[in-house]
Amino acid sequence: MSDIRPLSFDEIKERFHAALSGGRIYVCYQAQINHITGRMTGAEALMRWNDPEHGPQQPSDFIPQLEEAGYILEADLFVFREVCSLLSYCRSHELTTVPVSVNMSRYDIYNNNKYVEEIEKIRKEYGVPVDLLRIEITESSAIGGLELITSVLDQLHEIGYMVEMDDFGSGYSSLNILKDLNVDAIKLDMKFLGGEIGGRGGTIISSMVQMTKWLKTPVIAEGVETLEQADYMRSIGCYNIQGYLYAKPVEKDEFLKMAEKYDYEPEYKGAGLLNDIDTGKFWNPESMETLLFNNFVGPAAIFTYKNGSTEMLRVNNKYIRELGMNSDEKTVLEGSLYDGMDEKDSRAFEAAIKRAISTRNEEECESWHEVHSECCGYDRVCIRSSMRLIGESGEQYLFYVTIRNITAEKIRYAALEDNEKKFSMAIEHTNTFAWEYEIATKKMRPCSRCRRELGLPAVIDDYPEPLIENGFFPEDVAEKYREWMIKIDGGEQHIEGIFPLTADRVPFMIRYTAEYDENGRPYKAYGSATEVKGYDMSWYKKKAPAE
Repeated sequence: MSDIRPLSFDEIKERFHAALSGGRIYVCYQAQINHITGRMTGAEALMRWNDPEHGPQQPSDFIPQLEEAGYILEADLFVFREVCSLLSYCRSHELTTVPVSVNMSRYDIYNNNKYVEEIEKIRKEYGVPVDLLRIEITESSAIGGLELITSVLDQLHEIGYMVEMDDFGSGYSSLNILKDLNVDAIKLDMKFLGGEIGGRGGTIISSMVQMTKWLKTPVIAEGVETLEQADYMRSIGCYNIQGYLYAKPVEKDEFLKMAEKYDYEPEYKGAGLLNDIDTGKFWNPESMETLLFNNFVGPAAIFTYKNGSTEMLRVNNKYIRELGMNSDEKTVLEGSLYDGMDEKDSRAFEAAIKRAISTRNEEECESWHEVHSECCGYDRVCIRSSMRLIGESGEQYLFYVTIRNITAEKIRYAALEDNEKKFSMAIEHTNTFAWEYEIATKKMRPCSRCRRELGLPAVIDDYPEPLIENGFFPEDVAEKYREWMIKIDGGEQHIEGIFPLTADRVPFMIRYTAEYDENGRPYKAYGSATEVKGYDMSWYKKKAPAE
């Protein structure tokens, strides 16, 4: 060997076929490992060239040269045949068999009909199931030829191949390519971190990992060399690792020995949205789903929850208006659902989230929030939230929530409770019993003193019959009392008189005042009974009560 250097273009053209037939071009395999379980999830087949005169050639040097020389299709088909031979051998000898990825060049794509046709001939020749083979494309291969690559992907998917996007994040149009290409898995290029764990690069990679999960797309971290990198990727939800940390590329025999040391584990599939929700339609601003979200479902939002933290993803205008205080979309999206809550309400809200995760049903929660705006200052609002889990990905959960501002209702109820307390105190001092009568339903709701001293239930149906039956209204006054109720039902606003009540015939002044709806019909009446001290009821059977 005279000197180690890259082969020139002319040398590659001259030596390629001899290298291919003479074993100088060969295939190595690099394992992919689940960093949590330590099991093998697959492997990638990598082309290598060891020139007898100038030594090992770097793929980054010779593969572009093969593309330019027009030899890449022949080289890629050679790799594909080697992989099928390996898989066939493993199957026939009952050895550990894992899916293997092979690279497809953009020049293979330009000859798309021939490439797909040729790999199918090879696969069928070796009898290898299609689910053991994965086709890798680079995002750069799609630039300038999106329609063509889409056509090839459709052909591959129709046959049953799984397609992976290699080196994701290394190009300039990653998100556009991901949006337009229907790939089944994504390989993140760890060079994106530039050796830094966390920081801005880490934040972007974390977002990429989360995004791929919502797209139901498995993700593999490629080029992982240190335990620190692997642990970081695991912390953000990426468990499948390819790199020197676990395994360098090795030749066939060594890979077979290595595979026997590992258990096989099918690659993780993203959980995505629940209930078969079409994410594309949901996020599409022109879709019917978005139209419904923005205009017909009431105040609604989408948020994520993970380990006690929430992040707002989307809100509609009705949601913002319902919060009041001239809230704006930017403030709401940048904030947390816990903003403005005290500790008690925060705990109650999180408990509702956890119930929704556990039950998979809609859960409700009421919470007070302190809200602020530049124009309106500070205020406290009470929000009733109804939330439902619509997706999950690892430890992160996606929620749909609708809200209702019930501040005025809460204030009104508080005032009623305060008035009821004052009223209860008053009747305690005046020896009075009070109740409420719903005319349409014939339900009577007695006051706390009635329940405490007379043993009445909280609600009495078919009033007054149960009290007549138990002797609270003696038989000789029962019919007259029924006539009173008929008058109240008929619209009489005020009625009062003295009745002997209970078996002891204690005299009580009973009064009723009716309340009317907007159509002038009586719908409720308020009754009271005040004991009349020293009143002689002995003559009652001969005279009707005063009216």
